[in-house]
Amino acid sequence: MENLKDKVVIVTGGAAGIGGAITTVLAERGACVVAVDIDEKAGNKIMNEHPDKIAFLIGDISKESVAKEAVSIAVSKFGKLTGLVNNAHPSVEKTILEHTDDDWALSMNAGFYATLYFMKAAYPELKKTKGSIVNFGSGAAMRGNIEQTSYAAAKEAIRGLSRVAANEWALDDIQVNVVSPLALTEGLAEWKLTSPDEYKRVAEKIPMKRFGDPKKDIAPVVVFLLSEDSRYMTGQTLMVDGGDIKLR
Repeated sequence: MENLKDKVVIVTGGAAGIGGAITTVLAERGACVVAVDIDEKAGNKIMNEHPDKIAFLIGDISKESVAKEAVSIAVSKFGKLTGLVNNAHPSVEKTILEHTDDDWALSMNAGFYATLYFMKAAYPELKKTKGSIVNFGSGAAMRGNIEQTSYAAAKEAIRGLSRVAANEWALDDIQVNVVSPLALTEGLAEWKLTSPDEYKRVAEKIPMKRFGDPKKDIAPVVVFLLSEDSRYMTGQTLMVDGGDIKLR
């Protein structure tokens, strides 16, 4: 099913994890992708899987120059830019009192500011193509999970930014939506193997009794938001979490 034929998308953190799953599914659905990541080995690997569809840029997304370079690659290699997925977001887990300035800087610079930089860099090209932006929120932020203060704060800032951009850029026919996933990442998959009883206890609290598969459950929702099927949606947060959090 190639419902993204003629689409060109930038994915941050696009070499592995949820981002890697999104990059792979986008290419399988017909899109061309610029995957931006600091993991050179993973980036080259995913690029070699679809060399005609995927370009890899190694770079620190907290630097505005990297965002501009990613847009430049999309246009020079694939002719245009129609979509942006701001997936990457490193952070540390510490209590509020333990958080240092460097901890805050990591989450805000590579999370919130990276999202802002890529949105600003992509805007002129997305205006031409009436494109779509997918940013990432987090249930951890909505719940206020302990020891995730800088991550939660940055994620909610991203949601606020997304709502404003959805309103400001609607007249440019640019959609801005947010996905909040609950996914079985590599780290969680390892935890499931080493602590099956604890995993089961946590999973049982999710209405669908499991964590989502990045490729089968999370990436297709991102595909939907980048496709023509979602052309009348903007400013929304989609909870892709098996029913864990129900927004009202």
